[in-house]
Amino acid sequence: MASGLADAIKALVQDRGISEELVKQTIEDFLFAAYKRKFGTTENAVVKFNDDDTEVSIYARKNIVAEVEDSVFEIPLKEALLENEESEIGDELLIYIDPSGFDRGAVQSAKQNAKQTLREINKDTLYSEYKGKEGEMIIGYHQRERNGNIFVDLGKVEGILPKRFQSPRETYRPNDRIKALIYEVNKTPTGLQVILSRTHTDFVRRIFELEVPEIYDNTVEIFKIVREPGYRTKISVYSNREDVDPVGACVGIKGVRIQSVVREMEGEKIDILKYVTDPKEFIKNALSPAEVENVIILNESKRQALAIVNDSQLSLAIGKRGLNVRLANRLVDWNIDVKNHEQFEEMDITLESKKELDALFNDTHEDMDEITSISELPGMPERLAELLAENGINLIESLVSLEKEDLSKLEGITAGNIETIRKIIAESIDIVEEADNVTFEDDQINEDYSEDAEEEEVVEEYECPECSNPVTADMEVCPECGVGLSFEIEEVEEDE
Repeated sequence: MASGLADAIKALVQDRGISEELVKQTIEDFLFAAYKRKFGTTENAVVKFNDDDTEVSIYARKNIVAEVEDSVFEIPLKEALLENEESEIGDELLIYIDPSGFDRGAVQSAKQNAKQTLREINKDTLYSEYKGKEGEMIIGYHQRERNGNIFVDLGKVEGILPKRFQSPRETYRPNDRIKALIYEVNKTPTGLQVILSRTHTDFVRRIFELEVPEIYDNTVEIFKIVREPGYRTKISVYSNREDVDPVGACVGIKGVRIQSVVREMEGEKIDILKYVTDPKEFIKNALSPAEVENVIILNESKRQALAIVNDSQLSLAIGKRGLNVRLANRLVDWNIDVKNHEQFEEMDITLESKKELDALFNDTHEDMDEITSISELPGMPERLAELLAENGINLIESLVSLEKEDLSKLEGITAGNIETIRKIIAESIDIVEEADNVTFEDDQINEDYSEDAEEEEVVEEYECPECSNPVTADMEVCPECGVGLSFEIEEVEEDE
């Protein structure tokens, strides 16, 4: 057949990504179609390529007979001897068929079929290749624009960057280099459709994987990304190693890494924050760059929270047109309301939430950690804390709200235990009542509560012989060490 066949096959393989076997199969089908058009069958047609694929030939397999009845399948012995001197009746012989002798219409029809087959093979091959690349980054060049949609030359195929997937701050000109995410790959009647995107959150993820080695090797992982394309992106990260700062790794030395990301996103603002499991702390981080003083959970089941900021930070926390707080809501998956102190005072919220907020704002001991658990109260015996926990009382707030009669009804709580509890509360907690608000502050003395305690009957105290913990005569065991107690009161006769 025509020379240069090997070069043509290689070009199809390299340029269109079609496998060599499929190209050869298509050529065979082309020759078979032309053969059938001339001889009416392909049952005895044989196509052969030479060793280096530079030539391809088609043969007719014929039986050697004395008298020919069907010239398509048979050849007389006399003619067979001209092809091969050793031919005998009954043998089969391959007779070369010159393609130039094929009917012109047969050749043209076969050629059209071959082209269509190659197009389908090419489409299927490219579809398989690019379908497997969905979600990956690709680089192409601006080819043309129509109705706001940009057509991008990707080499083997042409991609399309729809207007809705373009950042509003980005502009492109012909031959500009475009880096985009392969968003979706579809087969259409006109060919392969590769849809690109520069607004998807995975586009930001892929850029960080390229710029931050710690993210690429999973030392630092991205928890979630939220984005308002062209304006602001918030990304929360955490580290799988204690010695690696996730935020610092993303920023890089002197901010070199984050600057590269910002340049690729045409100056879009990016907030990188650390992901933590504590929702309050996570909400604080999510509202960056604003500084949040306190966060209170208003309704945990409905995931509603309140963030309190200074007046100077209010507009920054909310952001232009509410963008910052809106992105923070999506990032933490909570409904966050941002208020300053004055706005907070005017709010009508539930008693429980108000108590917690007042506790946060009235803590005057900056050098001490906030204490909410009964077991952390100074002087609280461990056994007594366990007894209260067994009765479902673990928080200081719950303990303070109980009257003496309520305490006496608790299982395992004696009168001595009650006095110990009231003494600890009087010495360690300051209770401030204001418009249904209760604030707990450590190491404060509540004079009103102390006075009430003094009005109660004075119970004489003793020391436990084992641990020296204060005990009273009505106790059977020491609340601190659990040792059994027995009291004997000696009567002393007065001198007459």
